[in-house]
Amino acid sequence: MSSEPITGDHRFILFLLPLLCFIVHSSSQSDQRQILLKFKSTLQNLNSEVLNTWNGENTICNFTGIVCNSDDLVKEINLSQQQLAGTVPFDSICSLKSLQKVSLGANHLYGTISTHISNCTNLEYLDLGNNSFSGEVPDLSSLTQLKFLNLNLSGFSGSFPWKSIGNLTGLTFLSLGDNPFDRTPFPLEILKFRQLYSLYLSNCSIEGKIPEEIGNLSLLESLEISDSYLAGEIPVGITKLTKLQMLELYNNQLSGILPVGLSNLVNLAEFDVSTNNLEGDLSELRNLTKIESLQLFENNFSGTIPEEFGEFKFLTQFSIYDNKFTGELPAKIGSWADFEYIDVSQNFLTGPIPPDMCKMGKMEKLLMLENNFTGGFPETYADCYSLLRIRVSNNSLSGRVPDGIWSLPNIGMIDLAINQFEGQVAPNIGEAKSLTQLYLANNRFSGQLPVEISNVSTLVEIELVSNQFSGEIPSRIGNLKKLSKLHLQYNIFSGAIPESLGSCVSLDEINLAGNSFSGEIPATLGSLPTLNSLNLSGNKLSGMIPARLSSLKLSLIDLSNNMLIGRVPPALLLVAYNGSFAGNPGLCADGSKDLRKCSPVSNNSDHLKVAVYCFIAGALLLVLSLSCFLFMKLRQHDHKDPINRGYSWDVKKFHVLNISEDEILRSLKQENIIGKGGSGNVYKAVLGGGEQLAVKHMWKFVPDSGGRSSAAILPKGKSRWPEYEAEVAALSSLRHMNVVKLYCCISSEDSNLLVYEYMPNGNLWDRLHTYKKIEMDWNVRYEIAMGAARGLEYLHHACDRPVIHRDVKSSNILLDEEMKPKIADFGLAKIVQAEKVMDSTHVIAGTHGYIAPEYGYTCNVTEKSDIYSFGVVLMELVTGKKPVEPEFGENKDIVYWVHNEMRTKDNLIALVDSNISKDVKEEAVKMLSIAFRCTMKIPTLRPSMRMVVKMLEEIKPNSLIDVVIDKVGENIISQYKN
Repeated sequence: MSSEPITGDHRFILFLLPLLCFIVHSSSQSDQRQILLKFKSTLQNLNSEVLNTWNGENTICNFTGIVCNSDDLVKEINLSQQQLAGTVPFDSICSLKSLQKVSLGANHLYGTISTHISNCTNLEYLDLGNNSFSGEVPDLSSLTQLKFLNLNLSGFSGSFPWKSIGNLTGLTFLSLGDNPFDRTPFPLEILKFRQLYSLYLSNCSIEGKIPEEIGNLSLLESLEISDSYLAGEIPVGITKLTKLQMLELYNNQLSGILPVGLSNLVNLAEFDVSTNNLEGDLSELRNLTKIESLQLFENNFSGTIPEEFGEFKFLTQFSIYDNKFTGELPAKIGSWADFEYIDVSQNFLTGPIPPDMCKMGKMEKLLMLENNFTGGFPETYADCYSLLRIRVSNNSLSGRVPDGIWSLPNIGMIDLAINQFEGQVAPNIGEAKSLTQLYLANNRFSGQLPVEISNVSTLVEIELVSNQFSGEIPSRIGNLKKLSKLHLQYNIFSGAIPESLGSCVSLDEINLAGNSFSGEIPATLGSLPTLNSLNLSGNKLSGMIPARLSSLKLSLIDLSNNMLIGRVPPALLLVAYNGSFAGNPGLCADGSKDLRKCSPVSNNSDHLKVAVYCFIAGALLLVLSLSCFLFMKLRQHDHKDPINRGYSWDVKKFHVLNISEDEILRSLKQENIIGKGGSGNVYKAVLGGGEQLAVKHMWKFVPDSGGRSSAAILPKGKSRWPEYEAEVAALSSLRHMNVVKLYCCISSEDSNLLVYEYMPNGNLWDRLHTYKKIEMDWNVRYEIAMGAARGLEYLHHACDRPVIHRDVKSSNILLDEEMKPKIADFGLAKIVQAEKVMDSTHVIAGTHGYIAPEYGYTCNVTEKSDIYSFGVVLMELVTGKKPVEPEFGENKDIVYWVHNEMRTKDNLIALVDSNISKDVKEEAVKMLSIAFRCTMKIPTLRPSMRMVVKMLEEIKPNSLIDVVIDKVGENIISQYKN
């Protein structure tokens, strides 16, 4: 074999090759460094030092979060959960040609995603979930190598590009849930992803029927399409997905029976089809032996619970409340694994309570109210120290309650009401150091109330109504400083009402009616600062009514059918109803139709003194009348804690969150109040997992004309807050990053709780105008305006049924920890449906200074009214002034002032808040021009909310088209002047 000799030219080339490779490699390294450093420049570390390694001293492959391939080319960017904020420059990142993985989930990234992402053609893994991006998801059709795509809770909106991802047939993981995408029928493109093992589409506006072909995705292990608009039956095709471990379709409008063949899903561990319209029996579930969590509540299921459920060895969560089940529960149910809770309330179940659900010592909730259970309370639960709640009210249970139940160390609620229990409350109840609510009404309990109950300092409510308790109230009951409700009516209690009851400073209601109490009414009751209702009727009380009771702010008092004597304090006559003092022959009063007139003053000669006394009494009566009237008006919606007379709270969830109504109820304390409004108090609630929530407490019913409490006349009561229905109807279906999230509503017979996301920076009004005022630069103000505008645009244009808010104002724009705004308080909202507006109230809605002028001459309120109110908010942001200020002139508001100034003044910069930097005041004037258009007197001249958003986008700080907007603003003003 011959070979050519190596010449000098060849040697030179061989010498240059390594050098050329080195130069190319160095150039590549330099380019990659520049790309990564550019990325770093767009980011901000909020709580991490992760980017400190991205410097000139380290090679790029030693940058934290960067993984290189064997050629030292960037292969992966892994920066999830690093507390990063900023934008993502995909135009440069996608220049990294070897890039296969981008993991940026669970940060604080924002902004839109550039269409340049289509250049990342080698991407196999893309995670942008749990961020705050905006705009639409760009075309992803070129990312044909993609296997993992997570955009869950990322903030994207608009139409999702389903057609563009139809050829991403290699996808194995797809998560798009919890985004406010436009509503769309079930995307058939998904059926092409035959490699999928996980599909999460919950809460992203999927509607219509699930196609039968879903069964072709045979590798699926997890399928979640909850919180959506699915309808029709669950397709039989789902029964082919034999690898499924999780199937969640809750909170839809699914109907029909469980499909035949569902028993094929033998690997299923979590099955949740709650809150639908499903019916039929559970026979198809009897073979799902690996099931761990079974959630079937709020449907129309019927029939018996399969006996096989008692053999499920992994079952830990079982919730079937609000259905039509009959028969007995399997005796062994919950006895195998670390069973956590059972909720079978509101069915027609019979038989005994299964005895071994706490066999492993982990059970937390035993919820079986409103059924037909019989037999005794099993002794086995007396040692279930993990129990937090026992609710078995409204059944036919009987016998003695095991002593150990009363002293469970973690129990927060014991609800045994409306049964046939007997025996005594054991003295060891004093060891129940977490007990807040004790409901024993309508049973056959007897004996004395143990003195040890005074040691349970956590008690908030005691309901012992209609039993056979006897003896005296413990003298140390005054130790219960948190006690809000004491209902002991219709028992056989006797002796004196203890003076120490006046030390229960949180008492809101006292009802001791229908007992045998004797002696005088303790004057100490007059010192209870929050007492609202006092009923001592039907006892053997004697002596005079203490004058100190006059200082109470009562809405109800009933002292009838006792042996009281003397003059009724005039202030109490103001809150009495007919019969409040009846059955006390020794009582008298001046000016009362129902009581005899008191004897005249004995010294007839001293007319002047009598006249003075009468004048003083009259003045006091007038003052007290006004005070009581005003207080009662306020008191109707300013209670300290929720009522639970119905013994049962109904919980409806609209978002995925592990919310315990018990934790919510415990948070409703005076010290947790963060706001007060026309419809009730707002409280801050901190859950055990650290989640922070806001809870609005609203009362459902008002007293009838007779003055009796709403609980007593519930069937005749009238809904007090139509705002509640309006708010739930509006918020429960809304999904937008700039609309406050309603997690759930919790209702009882007379009380409603709305549970929202907590907004740590309060509301815009406080940040602009009150002692909570802070300095906000123009960028912050602009982003607040932009976010609020997008929220309203969504309400008006993106909802299936447009929503008119009707109370847009700065105090209803809440601010999160990053000062991002969310529209809140939908109590006056209208939902537009079928060319009609569903009105929640017939009174003029809104707040002075924000109300559009058309309210004065028409009842036809449209979205243009919201736009006017939003224009006022823009004026507040730009000028820093309130909607109504003395400087505007008598009966003038900020709209009049701004319009007048813009017509007559050439130097509009003077209108801008002095706290806004000089170099951006011209930007602020442009926003004022938009506000000018929004607040035109004639509604048709106002822009739509969609147009408002576009105009605000055009004046984004540092925008290249500022000159155009300048001209727009000048033209608007000149046209108006002419």
